[in-house]
Amino acid sequence: MKTREEVKTLLESLSLEEKVAQMMQLTGNYFEGSNVITGPKLQMDLSDEMIRGTGSILNVTGGDTLYEVQKKYLENSANKIPMLFMADVINGFRTVFPVPLAQGCSFNPELVKECASVSARESAAAGLHVTFSPMADLCRDARWGRVMESTGEDVWLNRQMTRAMVEGYQGQDLEAEGTVAACVKHFAAYGAPEAGREYNSVDMSEKRLREEYLPAYKEAVDAGAGLVMTSFNTVNGIPATANRWLNRRILREEWNFDGVLISDYSAIYELLMHGVAETVEEAAELGIRAGVDMDMVSPAYGENLVNLVRQGRVEETLVDECALRILELKNRLGLLDNPYRFDEETRRRQQECMGCPDHRAAARKLAGESMVLLKNDGVLPLKAGKSDSKIALIGPFADSRLLCGSWSMFYEMEDVVTVKEGLADRFGAERIVTAPGCCILDRDQEFLPFKGTKLSGAKEREDLGNRSDEELLEEAASLAAEADTVILTLGEHPQQSGEGGARTDLTLPACQLRLLETVCQSCKNVVVLLFSGRPLAVKEAAERASAILAVWFPGTEGGNAAADILSGDVNPSGRLAMSFPYCTGQEPLCYSHLPTGRPSVKGSENRFTSAYLDAPVEPLFPFGYGLSYTEFRYRDVRVSSSRIETGGEVTVRGMVKNTGGRAGAETVLCYVQDAAGSTARPVKELKGFQKLDLEPGEEKEFSFVIREEELRFFTAEGEYATEPGLYRIYVGDSVTEMYRAE
Repeated sequence: MKTREEVKTLLESLSLEEKVAQMMQLTGNYFEGSNVITGPKLQMDLSDEMIRGTGSILNVTGGDTLYEVQKKYLENSANKIPMLFMADVINGFRTVFPVPLAQGCSFNPELVKECASVSARESAAAGLHVTFSPMADLCRDARWGRVMESTGEDVWLNRQMTRAMVEGYQGQDLEAEGTVAACVKHFAAYGAPEAGREYNSVDMSEKRLREEYLPAYKEAVDAGAGLVMTSFNTVNGIPATANRWLNRRILREEWNFDGVLISDYSAIYELLMHGVAETVEEAAELGIRAGVDMDMVSPAYGENLVNLVRQGRVEETLVDECALRILELKNRLGLLDNPYRFDEETRRRQQECMGCPDHRAAARKLAGESMVLLKNDGVLPLKAGKSDSKIALIGPFADSRLLCGSWSMFYEMEDVVTVKEGLADRFGAERIVTAPGCCILDRDQEFLPFKGTKLSGAKEREDLGNRSDEELLEEAASLAAEADTVILTLGEHPQQSGEGGARTDLTLPACQLRLLETVCQSCKNVVVLLFSGRPLAVKEAAERASAILAVWFPGTEGGNAAADILSGDVNPSGRLAMSFPYCTGQEPLCYSHLPTGRPSVKGSENRFTSAYLDAPVEPLFPFGYGLSYTEFRYRDVRVSSSRIETGGEVTVRGMVKNTGGRAGAETVLCYVQDAAGSTARPVKELKGFQKLDLEPGEEKEFSFVIREEELRFFTAEGEYATEPGLYRIYVGDSVTEMYRAE
């Protein structure tokens, strides 16, 4: 690695045009075919010099392909500074893991870190230097499609998972084999768009922003993330990409972030549509004055910055600081010493890891720990020994490989294990009968995917040979009636969640609800496998089915992981990282809400409370909820001291015992409630969690250290402090009784 002084010397050798070119990111079609375009296609009048000198391209992959791209680029480069290669590797490359929201449900940061390192190894083998992950956006509105990229509604959980992903991607040294730089996104508060609509405005108090929405981004910065990406939205009227208060004061000055700040796709150009710039020149000036180092796929910097500097409207020192940070990132990655990063033998060895057994085993384990058992009337686990019992596998996901989520773009479809394949391998193919039962979409539903042609219910029916819905239902009913157990696969299409996937109705399509009703009338033992990238409103399934297992979009090993849990080979241990609503109208929804002056009391006949006329206040399944095949009992919960001093800490301890007949993992959750403050405080806040593996009859101690600084908030006087008073501590599993200490 070169010294900082050597990098500065390299910067000083560059012309103004060369420095600006380093600040541009283009799609790969300027050099090699680009796989994915996630924004508008803009007409860009870039000079050949700018294109030849561009600092980065995105969404082109393949070790050999990118080696040739880099080689040709350097042959035409005067300064011989290599390009950065970036891509959206969100939940795996060739080996696909569960979507990040599902990963949050594992409550296992170490496993998430391990799987992020797998993604990094495969991404690096594909020639990439940077992944646009993790997404640290706090999400509390399931209508927003990108909740699938988040790890949920809780501040503490988001912080732990964000750090785990950054450390997994980057390892101890970005020059090391099998690492990529992490780009945390989307700064800031992108997960709180009004009405859950994609790219919509965000308007909230600074208090709420700092207490709830900023901590996960800061956790990523503290973990050493190489890049931060600005968000598309406005924050209190100012687009994040032009927001000096966010990007310079908070990110640079308060948090001391010295990495690269990159815009999201065309976000600088989109300042025109936001109405804060009249020309692209003005947009470019706003972007650089806000400290945005790299302009992702827009003409703003490439067409305008040089002239802005020569006209005296932008100081060249601003260009210098941006270009220097980009060069320093390239240096951290080892690119300034070896533009191809590793020698040929290392690259060949890396490519052998793609989808290897060890990686698939990690995917299977994480998928199993991410699945959440929402209901079980005793039908699960299935009895593996009853060889004469029949299992009817019904539904649109029964034999589908669409299990990887909308941001999974680099995997091979044939690698995906279907539910049918997983069950057949575990129980024997002779016990399994299969029928689609219905399509994923209703006939009149249609929408645009990330790429390709429009998806529609009508097209789905063509793919099923234009069989009528009634015919599909009759077949399903017949199989269900003859089966001992029905595994019913329901959910949303992978492309219904993700970017551009905002929805106003979170219920299952009518065709799936008809299938649910029909199957439940034909068989008393119905287990629903729920596939989704977000919480859905599934009260009909909760009322009718014997069991519900939320499997999310589980990835490459999804079918095997589902079979592991259905058979009891794996005891479910997942807990919801995001609440499931009783109905869509409850959204946005989170457990750590503020109390009201007239709280709703269950069973009360008082009209004048904070309640609904037509639905309960409580979610169908709350944050932290998740069932097991065994039972646990808590005892002797205690706090080391009844007081905590400024700068001090207390320890919460207790015992938890597996009182059931199966080995299982119990996630102990520790919440704190500030009984009274100068401002209203949340009803409770998670301050720690611990996952313990327990054999039948085994008992273990859990402990949490709660530091005074973790109790601080923005007081009525605007100070970030802990106020004297009563604090209640709750420990438990969010399903049964919570144990309280003060």
